[in-house]
Amino acid sequence: MNSVALRRIALRHSYLLALLLLLIAVGINFYLQPNLFELRVLNSNLRNFLPLIILTVGQTIVIIGGGIDLSVGAIVSMANAILVTLILPESGPTEILIGILAAVGAGLAAGVFNGLCVAYLRLQPIVTTYATSFVYAGIALLILPRPGGNLPREFLRSYRGAPLDIPLALYFIVLAILIWLVLRSTRYGQYLFATGGKADAAYATGVPVNFVRFSTYVWAGLAAALSALALTMNLGTGNPRIGDAMTLDSIVAVVLGGTRLSGGQGGVIGSVLGVLILGVIRNIISFANVPTWSQTLVDALIIIAALAGPGLVRFLRRRTA
Repeated sequence: MNSVALRRIALRHSYLLALLLLLIAVGINFYLQPNLFELRVLNSNLRNFLPLIILTVGQTIVIIGGGIDLSVGAIVSMANAILVTLILPESGPTEILIGILAAVGAGLAAGVFNGLCVAYLRLQPIVTTYATSFVYAGIALLILPRPGGNLPREFLRSYRGAPLDIPLALYFIVLAILIWLVLRSTRYGQYLFATGGKADAAYATGVPVNFVRFSTYVWAGLAAALSALALTMNLGTGNPRIGDAMTLDSIVAVVLGGTRLSGGQGGVIGSVLGVLILGVIRNIISFANVPTWSQTLVDALIIIAALAGPGLVRFLRRRTA
């Protein structure tokens, strides 16, 4: 197999390295935790991973489209605050539905605002979303000044089940991947990759670049709201800063999954694997009694390697040419 064919495989299946890393990490985790694949443990782990998986799906779409969203963690905090404020222990189905719709609506509104600023006002994505993150974090603190809230037990119990002895979270993970595969095969999916790859060339061929960029932030806002719902149902309470660490985690997972930060390449499957890698690594750190600060160091090194990697490859090619 020649180098051209290998390159095509690498571009089409950018998640293969992530899959290999996941298998290695799971092997180490299983060695340290022999009951890793028991239904109870598997259900608990996937339930903990699901909020970040959902958030990373939205971040992946934004990055493929050539942008980045530093406000997704703050949107999670805002939606979480709305949920625990509107859904009380005695709330019935109607009140629960209203709370969910309000949280999802807030996430969509935040995504629409980000998209308008980036796509139509032509503001820099990294600066814009960094600024709006403070807006959404402030709204979260306004709604919920201090940690609290208590959701109905039946509502929480529905999230912790395992229909047909399969963790409920796994159904949602598979559903997210299927939606992505369908989305990628549509014209919109082609526009998304074209916009992230070479926006000027895409515009010249009739691609609605502004609309595509705008829509990616709407997807990210929706994903952040759904992530907050999963997180709130898992924990059963609220915290106005609950999503602070999730923004960096979502970017690291996207990078681990093989999505290029400059846009135009990657996919949700790799990002899901990236989240699983992060989750398993944290399990390893916990069971191996490694200091927790090392996780932040690992996250930073992953991003630096992703940014430096393409330049290093080009440098080595010039030296060996």
